[in-house]
Parts: sequence; structure tokens; C-alpha cells
Amino acid sequence: MHFPAPLRTFQETMLPAVEEAMQAIVERAHCQADDGLYHMLAYHLGWQGEGAGPAAQGKRVRPLLLLLTTAATGGQWRRAVPAAAAVELLHNFSLIHDDIEDRGDTRRGRPTVWKRWGLPLGLNSGDALFTLASIAVLELHPPTDAAITLQAARILHQTALHLTKGQHLDIAYENRPTVSVAAYWQMVEGKTAALLAACTELGALLAGASDARRRAYHEFGRMVGLAFQAWDDYLGIWGDAALTGKSTTGDLMERKKTLPVLYGLEQGGAFARAWANGSPRTPEEVPALAAALEADGARAYTEATAASLTGEALQALDKANPQGPAGEALRQLALLLLKRAS
Repeated sequence: MHFPAPLRTFQETMLPAVEEAMQAIVERAHCQADDGLYHMLAYHLGWQGEGAGPAAQGKRVRPLLLLLTTAATGGQWRRAVPAAAAVELLHNFSLIHDDIEDRGDTRRGRPTVWKRWGLPLGLNSGDALFTLASIAVLELHPPTDAAITLQAARILHQTALHLTKGQHLDIAYENRPTVSVAAYWQMVEGKTAALLAACTELGALLAGASDARRRAYHEFGRMVGLAFQAWDDYLGIWGDAALTGKSTTGDLMERKKTLPVLYGLEQGGAFARAWANGSPRTPEEVPALAAALEADGARAYTEATAASLTGEALQALDKANPQGPAGEALRQLALLLLKRAS
């Protein structure tokens, strides 16, 4: 992801501070008898092992979103760094457990933790990151007021519950022959939108924003998450793989219940009949199935839905009224995340 200026300037200033805070927290995983746990966490976070470095660390979008919100709302972003570290650790906890539950072999181009060290240690590593995220947010106090720190911890833990509920639905839906579009959105609210909403709400909270402004920022983050997922589902079938790096055959070959697929199934047309008969069985069948899905209106529906959600996200951002260079950078980050139609 290429960050334009001034967003890149904030990224280069803020993210090293987040990385330093995360490293200090993860240091607590050291054990005198066996340092294996620390090394597993450092590996997953992209700090150690073959292929370590920026590509293995991920984009760190969530902590950047939190700190930009704090700065754009008039707060001191450095005071919010412990919360930014906490949301990134929480995100990575969810990735370790998702990889186990989805039997994912690779993450960011490297073997996943559970694949490299086994299922029991993989589970334990995820548990450790969850615990460290809970510790990290408490590092806000001092200098942050204890009552505000408690509010931040409450938001973080409520978000963790939303994440696990969303993952439950995602797994449960795999074995259901039919899932409604409404049920799909409940899953996305947990898996994708909840943590982004927490980032923007936490950023506003730690800047001392009013309740109304906090709600606007929460809605902004939530809508970014929903719109991002809708665009991602769209690109998974009709995107340009050369531009996005996302396969346009994988979602249909794996028979994922994405937004266009669920819409197409609800129409009961040619796509639904082919899907019920087990298509696609080979990659060669995917283009014809995608064409049937488009003919049933799923492409237009998904594109219109994603565009509408994008508009709602930007309206919520306008209502939150971010200010200054950080406000402009926050808008740039939102547009970068939502620039999914190209």
C-alpha cells in the first residue's frame, strides 16, 4: 500500500513509536526456562525469522488510524500509543486464531505460527497476544486519567467479543446451505468493522472528544470496515488481479459465501442453479459462473452497495470534523482503504 504525503509523513513518525511500544509489551513473554513463546510472537509480528521485515509485519493500518484520529481531534497522539499497540496486538491475536480455525498454512508470505510450531503452541501464542493487548491498553495510565483508561479498556474488550462473535458466524456459515445477506452483514460487523470502529472511537476518546464526536468517529470506522469488505468481495470476482494482488478465481473456487454470491443465491436464477449443482469444480468453470452471477445482478448490486457504504463512511468523517494536517492524512487513509473500485 503506497501512502501519499502528508499521510506518509505521519506513518513514518507514528508507526516506529507503535512498534517500540509493542516490542516493550511483547518482551514480557520472555520465560527463563524456555524463550520459545517470545520467539513465536516475534516471528508472527514480523520481527524475527526468515523473511522478517516490513512485508512480514503487515501494514499496521489500525494503530495508524487510531493515532491519526487522536491528532486530528486535537489530542497528543504520543499519549495514545499504548492503545495503538493494544489494537494491533488484538488484531494479531485474531489472525493467529483465524489461521488455526481456517487451517491457513501461510500468512504474509511465511508459514503460519500453528503450521510451524503445531496446534497447541499456536493456540497458546494467540492467547498470549490477547493477554498482552489487555496489558498494553492499561499502559495509558499514567498520564491518561484512570477513568479514561478504564473506558479504553472496556472498548478494547467489547471489541474482542465482537471479533470472536464474527469469527463464530464465519465458521458456522461454512456448513449452512443458505445464508441471508442480512446474516452476512452481522458477520462482517464483527470480523471487519468492529476493530476499525474501535480504533477511531479510541482515538477520539483519548483526544477528549465529546460524546457526539466520538459517536461520529465510531460510525466512520464502522462504515470503513463495511465498505472495505464489500469492495473486497467485489474485487474477489471482478477485480484486476494484476492491480489488486487478489485472485479472481479463489472466492468462487472455494465457494465462499461473499456478498455477491449470497445476493446471487437469493435471486434463484442461473447462478443459484449452477451453485446448487456443485459449480465450480475446476478453475475453467469460474468465468462462466461469474458471468451468470453478473447476469443475475450481483455485480451491479455489490458495486452499488460498496459505493453507498463508502459515501456513508465519508459523511461520518465529515461529521466528526477532523482538523489540521492529521485530519487531511486521516481522510487520505480512508480514501486509500476505500479506493477499492479501481
